[in-house]
Formats: sequence, C-alpha cells, structure tokens
Amino acid sequence: MAAPGADDWTRQVPALAGLDEAARQRLRELCRRAALPAGTRVFGEGSPCQAYLILLSGEVRVQKVAESGREIVLYRVQAGETCIVTTACLMSGVDYDAEGIAESDVAAQILPEPGFRELLGRSEAFRDFVFRAYGSRISGLLMLIDEVAFGRMDRRLAACLLARAKGSGVVTATHQDLAMELGSAREVVSRLLKEFERRDWVALSRGSVSLINPSALAEN
Repeated sequence: MAAPGADDWTRQVPALAGLDEAARQRLRELCRRAALPAGTRVFGEGSPCQAYLILLSGEVRVQKVAESGREIVLYRVQAGETCIVTTACLMSGVDYDAEGIAESDVAAQILPEPGFRELLGRSEAFRDFVFRAYGSRISGLLMLIDEVAFGRMDRRLAACLLARAKGSGVVTATHQDLAMELGSAREVVSRLLKEFERRDWVALSRGSVSLINPSALAEN
C-alpha cells in the first residue's frame, strides 16, 4: 500500500487536490506507472479502450486521420491532464475514434477501466476531476470546429506559429507538421508561409520557421 508523502504522485496533479484521503489512497492502489518513449502510439483508432491515463510529464498529441491520409490535431494532453477521447470511450464502451502519439517521453499513471468506474461511482471529487477536464476540453474542440469551418487560414496559421514558438521566436516544424496541426493541405500552408516571408514576418528554413515580426502575425 502506498503511503502519502513526497512520493505520492497524486499530489503532483493540482486538479486532484479535492480528493479525500480514502479516495486518494484507493487511486494510488489501483493505478500503475507507465513510461512511454517519444513517438509511441499510445492508442489508435479502432482499438479498445481499457484504461484511463493521467499524465505526469511529457505531452501526447491526439489527432484524427481521414481515409485520404489528411490529419488534424484535436488537442494535446500535458502534465496533470487527461484525454477526453479516452473518457468518452470508457463511459460509452466504444472503441477509440482517434489516435494518440507521445510527442515527448511520457510518464503517466494508468487506471484500469474497473478502477475508473469504481472511483467514478464512489468519489465525488474524482467525478469532478473527470468532468471538469471533459468540459474544458469540449469547449476547446468546439472552438477548433469553429476555426476549421469558418476561420481564415492565414489567421489560424499565424496563431499556430505564435503558440508553438512559446516566446522563443522559432518554430521547429515542417510545413507538413503545420498542415496537420491545422487540418489543411501542405501546399496551402507553404503558400501562406511564403507570403508571410515576403512580408518579412517570418524567415523560412528547412524544418523551422523563425518569427521576425510576431506583432504583425498577432495583428494579422
């Protein structure tokens, strides 16, 4: 039985702060630790969902792949977060309809389906944790749908570059990576990047984009 203390992983997740000690202890007992190297396919479309994953470090990209091969990134799961595609599959009993890829080395706790259902039924704080994460992510997905359906691609690309640069001024990504992020074609992204370069907003090189004028991108 795990004892509370400095090695208590549940205290690394701020969203679990509301758990009472009994539920916290039961969560520790039911979970098992997993370490996944970058590039691992965490789950795939059509595969059964058998466990709930709580990320402690690293990042998992959740994406949808069309029959044509076109891809769109739905969201990224980061430390302290969970995957709502997994939540939906566990609650509905259906297979995955998207895939998750570890973008970096990942450390996580895995809660098997029976334990997930047990805690969901017995702990109000755990239910709040699950459904708060679900509600927050659904809002983000609705925004993504709105952007894809109605948003201007140049504005979406500019926002994507600013978000991925994270203040560093450089985005390490190919044109195909950015196209996948935006659910667009590589040719469209390449054309827009060349236009951004013509305006002296960015500088293009193989595998990266340097942001020369972030303010102009933000105002685009």
